Amino acid sequence: MKQFTLQPEEPRQGPDFLKGLNKQQLEAVTTTSGPLLIVAGAGSGKTRVLTYRIAYLLQQFKAAPNEILALTFTNKAAREMKERIRNLIGDKAAKLWMGTFHSIFSKILRFEAEKLDYGKDFTIYDSSDSETVIKQILQELNFDPKEIKPRAIANKISDSKNQLISPDTYQEKFISSTLDDITARVYSIYVKRLKQSNAMDFDDLLIKPIELFEKHPEVLEAYQDRFKYILIDEYQDTNHAQYKVTKMLSAKYRNICVVGDDAQSIYSFRGADISNILNFQEDYENAKQVPLEQNYRSSRSILQCADSIIKKNSKQLDKTLWTEKDFGDPIILLKNYDERDEANRVAQYIQDLKMRHGYTNNQFAILYRTNYQSRVFEEALRRHDIAYQLIGGLSFYQRKEIKDVLAYLTLLVNKHDETNLLRIINEPSRGIGNKSINDLRKEAREAGQSIWSMLEHVEQTNVYKPAKTRIRQFVDMINHLSRELEEGRSLTEVTRHVLEHSGYMKALVEENSHESMMRRENILEFQNAISYYEKGTTRPSLSAFLQEISLITDGDKFDENKPAVTLMTVHGSKGLEFPVVFVVGLEENLFPVGGRQGFEADIEEERRLFYVAITRAEERLYFSYCQSRFKFGEEQQQLRSRFLDEVDPGVVRTETGATISQKKDRFTMDDDSSSTSSGSYSVEYDWDQPKTKKTKSSVSGTISYEYADGEDPFQVGAIVNHAKFGPGKIISRSGLGMDAKVVVFFKTRGQKKLMLRAAPLEVIG
Repeated sequence: MKQFTLQPEEPRQGPDFLKGLNKQQLEAVTTTSGPLLIVAGAGSGKTRVLTYRIAYLLQQFKAAPNEILALTFTNKAAREMKERIRNLIGDKAAKLWMGTFHSIFSKILRFEAEKLDYGKDFTIYDSSDSETVIKQILQELNFDPKEIKPRAIANKISDSKNQLISPDTYQEKFISSTLDDITARVYSIYVKRLKQSNAMDFDDLLIKPIELFEKHPEVLEAYQDRFKYILIDEYQDTNHAQYKVTKMLSAKYRNICVVGDDAQSIYSFRGADISNILNFQEDYENAKQVPLEQNYRSSRSILQCADSIIKKNSKQLDKTLWTEKDFGDPIILLKNYDERDEANRVAQYIQDLKMRHGYTNNQFAILYRTNYQSRVFEEALRRHDIAYQLIGGLSFYQRKEIKDVLAYLTLLVNKHDETNLLRIINEPSRGIGNKSINDLRKEAREAGQSIWSMLEHVEQTNVYKPAKTRIRQFVDMINHLSRELEEGRSLTEVTRHVLEHSGYMKALVEENSHESMMRRENILEFQNAISYYEKGTTRPSLSAFLQEISLITDGDKFDENKPAVTLMTVHGSKGLEFPVVFVVGLEENLFPVGGRQGFEADIEEERRLFYVAITRAEERLYFSYCQSRFKFGEEQQQLRSRFLDEVDPGVVRTETGATISQKKDRFTMDDDSSSTSSGSYSVEYDWDQPKTKKTKSSVSGTISYEYADGEDPFQVGAIVNHAKFGPGKIISRSGLGMDAKVVVFFKTRGQKKLMLRAAPLEVIG
């Protein structure tokens, strides 16, 4: 591998760009030898430190640009960092290896694909492609995809890959249920199917480099020599595969610098392992730790609120954020009747703040826990004529018509890609029916060949004769378009020919519906994207364009300059900042989210998520919750989030200006603030101090209760204790006598529906 030779110049002393750094930032930038952990609190300037550190390495001639590997979690972050470095020291930044984990390692895999028996033009499957393959496998194994969800299988396979668990190991050690057994069977076939299609999924982009380095130590050594300095952003979000591959690469020179904040570790559902950052100093001998504690983003009230929340967590690295900013406005707590009331009032607040304080739309963000909450806010903002952008909705490149066109283009560079081949072999309809396709697929499986190989020799197959003619026409069309690409036709021209020869655009024109017109407009926009890429790239290629599209992340979709209010989940907001933030839906079983499928909710991670939401705000912050919410077509009473009872009451006010009531070990159900509705309930209760004397006895297999006053105590509002679930509050009741049922909200277990005659309940207040 060609190496860059440093010029024998003396290091420059005291570069001017270091003068603006604080003491901790300066230490993080200039500590260049050995392992370094930079614990960067929210708003502490971590991006600045990373860019200045790279600029310092280059300016001091400690490394050539191509000897520095910088790994980020979004392409947008990589572009911004590279631009900042260019502004500091010039065009040296152009040769940096900087990008997301997936983009950098896909680049390495393109170079080394043949060593793993892949073609360099392998396809990268997104999650929907993976689920399509899994669905096909389930059907081949005679399982109904409506009963065994492909997504559930896909998640289990993804988790296994990120933990470096092979199909064989999964089969041997991880079978504990019927779903696990099915997953093991699918996993084994799935891996072979992707290899046969010359395709990798997102997880493969992380685990295949490990396989490459283990099988070919000389390749590992070459990349170790190339990347003398490794920097990793958002290290708290790395999974086991990312941890291992970067440890392998940094083993020779040990110049690994990781930047992260354990308080913002919120992606365990994607496989992120917080122990990677917590145990960094144990993993890397003599590692140095530098905390960045000065916050440049938020007012003191917002920072104080965030600190009061995160200090409730037990697992955390030691740091205390501080700011030179003023105290600012207190956080305002909004209490609403239901989600429609909540959305309407948030929209009204936005209108008022714009009029009174001159804010613009792009200075507002509405953050929620789950995507489905966006609908009512979209409707409210439209009613108030407020422009908005929704982040996290259906991506442009995930739309059916765009996926179809991408499938055609993918076949031009990778004809063995089965998933994309099957997607468009009869799209638009060209008379190749499901029976013919299934027959071809069956023959391909029996022969151990790809479906494309069978198509090329379709005359020798058992497919229905009329279908053979249509298949031959399809094969000839793809081969013709592929030759055009090889002959050097422009990507714009090849794309136009794909749309013409395939009949795709003609079919949309003939359909002549509003939906088909929208699809045509989307395809025209896609053609613009191809053209922009071609004009803005020195050496454009279809493979490179398809890779760029496949690696777009949610974070890349946000446009901070768009004059619109931003709607997004809290997960999607990490790394962003806004002058005004509304954190909505702060209710139990919503934020924090309730446990799923028998698993307890990870309250510490939910608390970190709330911390992330708080620290997105620069000047003004609003918390909002509802007393009731429609779920499953019924109105259900809600209890406000426990997190509202953990925040520092000195920085939070109700709309009337009152402080929120809090006491140690008290679970406060409500506050005394005004609301747009009446009929609310309010309870404050010290869970550790029972207030009612009770006795319990068993009669004929049921439980009866005897109280001194002789009245039935199990009424709405009563505080009860359950032998398994602990203390809770009855929030609704139905039925009479032996058939009476209650819905109880438990402090630690959420909402449960119980039959009184069978439930081990005791009234304690």
